[in-house]
Amino acid sequence: MARKSATQKRSTRSPRKRGPDNSVVVDINSHNSFLETYPVSAKAAPPLQAKTKSQSQYIAGIKAHKLTFGIGPAGTGKSYCAGAIAAEELEARRIEKIIITRPAVEAGENMGFLPGDLQEKFDPYFDAFRDCLNERLGKGVVECGLKNGRIVVSPMAYLRGKTFNDAFVVLDEAQNCTRSQLKMFLTRIGENCRVVVNGDIRQSDIGGASGLQDAIDRLSNLQSIYIHEFDHDDIVRSGMVKDILLRYEY
Repeated sequence: MARKSATQKRSTRSPRKRGPDNSVVVDINSHNSFLETYPVSAKAAPPLQAKTKSQSQYIAGIKAHKLTFGIGPAGTGKSYCAGAIAAEELEARRIEKIIITRPAVEAGENMGFLPGDLQEKFDPYFDAFRDCLNERLGKGVVECGLKNGRIVVSPMAYLRGKTFNDAFVVLDEAQNCTRSQLKMFLTRIGENCRVVVNGDIRQSDIGGASGLQDAIDRLSNLQSIYIHEFDHDDIVRSGMVKDILLRYEY
């Protein structure tokens, strides 16, 4: 039998790819692996560290409960902490996918005038989580996850009829949900699912009562649910943000 030349041998090997961040990406073909690729050159992110006592309680609450509500003003780290824990769960293979959603309600602007299809119009809302996931998982992993459905970013209305199994789900800006929307969302929770619902009830952009307040009133006594309230002293974004919010709200 004729031997294969060196060129032929090289051609039979699985090709290595390069991710968007120029790091080498290697295919993982294990059926049980939730990460189809990983960036070899990416440095491991440091463990999530709380910046305040309130953040520490919030992080502990998320890890100990199936459903957590994070309530409070902007800049307290609600979204970042939820995104970082979601990344940890995905990386540790305790879940199969991350789902990030929010109601498609504009704060004084109209999505209809933005270019592109609905997914492209919704993409800017993912930016805050994208930065967090890139930092925790690496840009190559995030881009691959978005393509293969391991990281799902979707308007809330598109989740109707779905069940959240083996997932970490984050609902952001929940103060803009109606009662029926939040009921629909919360009844999607399936097996091996952890859900975080974040919002600031005082910043609602919808007319009428907020579904977030309604859900908190209805569910606050359930043992499997944790409700964490941040206040202005917990703002970590910047001192200026804290001062501005206080001037607007008091």
